[in-house]
Amino acid sequence: MLKEGQVRIPAGCAISGIFSRSGARTSGEAIIKSISTMHDRSNGLGGGFAGYGIYPEYADFYAFHVFYDTQAARDACEDFLEAHFDIVNLSKIPTRRHPRITDEPMIWRYFVNPLHVKLEASQLDEREYVARCVIRVNDQLEGAYIFSSGKNMGVFKASGYPEDVGAYYRLEEYSAYSWTCHGRYPTNTPGWWGGAHPFALLDWSVVHNGEISSYDANRRFIEMFGYKCNLLTDTEAITYIIDYLGRRQGLTLPEIAQVIAAPFWSTIESRPAEERARLTYLRNAFAPLLVTGPFSILVGFDGGLMALNDRLKLRSMVVGEKGDTVYIASEECAIRVIEPSLDRIWAPRGGEPVIVTLDKGGK
Repeated sequence: MLKEGQVRIPAGCAISGIFSRSGARTSGEAIIKSISTMHDRSNGLGGGFAGYGIYPEYADFYAFHVFYDTQAARDACEDFLEAHFDIVNLSKIPTRRHPRITDEPMIWRYFVNPLHVKLEASQLDEREYVARCVIRVNDQLEGAYIFSSGKNMGVFKASGYPEDVGAYYRLEEYSAYSWTCHGRYPTNTPGWWGGAHPFALLDWSVVHNGEISSYDANRRFIEMFGYKCNLLTDTEAITYIIDYLGRRQGLTLPEIAQVIAAPFWSTIESRPAEERARLTYLRNAFAPLLVTGPFSILVGFDGGLMALNDRLKLRSMVVGEKGDTVYIASEECAIRVIEPSLDRIWAPRGGEPVIVTLDKGGK
């Protein structure tokens, strides 16, 4: 008789998100309830959450969440941080003991800003400076992993079922205007703390259900621009692709979607001339960043959330609305369990991004 977790389910993994356009913040209890409804889509090898607006008292500082395997790794990382950043606060991230969360690393949190002298000497803009520092730590300091590095947001993840991970991190004590979460069923990569979703860089965070057949081509291209994919999962590459296209290339979110879930050439040919020229340019200029294979992703960012399916819609995803709140999940039940009376519910088409942002004055 097969035990739980021994059956490979290619359609597995669960994603869910809650976003308030008004900027109203809610505790993590609702998102935990949502993801727990899809328990059977996970196998206990990874769960995680991202919350935006959770650190209003430190909103102007980068919040680094860090895993350490050893005290030596912590010492080396803190030496690096002190040499490159002004650390205004540091502490262990609060957790509670949980019988199903084991083999915990040391988990610390730092609120930082770049040292002015170092930033000026680097001749980089602030966000590029921070991104390079994060990538350097994750690539070169063995046993240290900065898994969250945005402002007024944070990622919380572990090896375990997502509802257990939420309880472990005491997410009911945090309030956010945007929550995303993930229950993992790893198929081609190992399950471990660093491989759990979300993956994040600066204020971007990505949760992903699917398998990326283009991973090697995507990885080889993105690593030419200083990114390092060494965390043993394809979702890391998606995160770096979005950062590269959005922050470094200045593409809009709809344009990013049209790169990673590009329309077929036959579809492009049927479009009006101006749109056809734009789509042709994006496909040619960023051809190695086309993401192939089945996927549904939620991309969190400062002030907004984007949901996107692969262009063939090979993974499920539904969207619901109630008032100014938007709900997105792999299954409708994960939305109905927290908001049974919706104003609207629909399934986006393949390759069609759903983008929601804060109303003016929100946050």
